[in-house]
Amino acid sequence: MTVRTSLKRRGAALFAAAAATAAALAATGSADAAPAHAADRLATTKPTIVLVHGAWADASSFAPVASRLQHDGYTVLDAPNPLRGLSADAASVAAFVNHATTGPVVLVGHSYGGAVITNAAAGIPRVRALAYIDAYAPAQGESVAQLTGAKPGSQLAVIDPTTVFDAVQDPSQPQGDPDLYVKRDLFPKAFTSSLSADVGAELAAAQTPIAAGALNEQSGPAAWQTVPSWFFIGTNDQVLPPAEQKAMAARAHGTVVTADADHLSMLEVPSAVTKLIEDAATSTGGAR
Repeated sequence: MTVRTSLKRRGAALFAAAAATAAALAATGSADAAPAHAADRLATTKPTIVLVHGAWADASSFAPVASRLQHDGYTVLDAPNPLRGLSADAASVAAFVNHATTGPVVLVGHSYGGAVITNAAAGIPRVRALAYIDAYAPAQGESVAQLTGAKPGSQLAVIDPTTVFDAVQDPSQPQGDPDLYVKRDLFPKAFTSSLSADVGAELAAAQTPIAAGALNEQSGPAAWQTVPSWFFIGTNDQVLPPAEQKAMAARAHGTVVTADADHLSMLEVPSAVTKLIEDAATSTGGAR
């Protein structure tokens, strides 16, 4: 048997296994429906923590928090956040929760990720708590861009967006919805002024762009109206003004914790952020 023939057979076997798995998932439907015999265990089971990163970031922004949660016995998952559009991104997170988790879930969103979880949690009763980390919690009809400039203090809320963003046209979006990058020289000052200059430069270089339309898309029904919420607010946030975060927390009747931190609190004060998430998890009936 040649190497090429062997690889072909292995590939065929893998494809068949993947197809069988997909068929099984389709047959079982949404993971949202937990077996009846498991219902009694939900109250004593640690909820799964699902992390949703924000714009100009990726899952690594939660790494220090994720490791602490795992050390404390929590199952931690990073949900996909494509940063293409608010409704589309929320649908991606909702699908992930429905098919990749079982039992109670705590959704955690940073920055734009907060708007995503606000929309994604609607209609998923297993989401027992929402944790907003320097994050947007829009009401129906509000956009991230609108909330950024609702109160003074954001370095991104300017009259001329070309002074803070670099735009790159995505060829897959012919209608003119460009990808936005925060200007590299502004990024450290706006996002990470308390971290070292080297770290700020690294994060600026590694940022994941967001489609401009996502920042202007209006939010759907807000899950925080029915799901308990927790808000971690960095009092030095230069991206989403703390005053606006407090206003959103107040209307959601959320539990608020503040700390001397910038927009990336997860990297600056990860222990404090971890505690807030665990408080949200335990207050919903999950085991510590």
